[in-house]
Amino acid sequence: MSWFLLIIAGLFEVAFASCLARAREVSAPESYWWFGGFLLSLTLSMVLLYKATQVIPMGSAYAVWTGIGAVGTVLIGIFVFREPATFWRLFFISTLIISIVGLKMVTK
Repeated sequence: MSWFLLIIAGLFEVAFASCLARAREVSAPESYWWFGGFLLSLTLSMVLLYKATQVIPMGSAYAVWTGIGAVGTVLIGIFVFREPATFWRLFFISTLIISIVGLKMVTK
């Protein structure tokens, strides 16, 4: 259950980063909604990370949480915000995914 909470926390990290990016692109009235989404996603991400670290060691949990956030944010950047998908960018994101899976495999 703790790993599930950690994955959801990582997805909320992607959400808060995406909300910040979107808030930057729109005008003032709409940007307030995106900033609200940022605050909600940030809060949920932190609460779920805290819950997950009650069972999972902090070092592993934090590394997996930031890894999910980094990979997810890059993928959202590529698919939603039309950022470049270069060979090296995809190569290093792939190595990050392999590292996250490796941490999960060696952590109880």
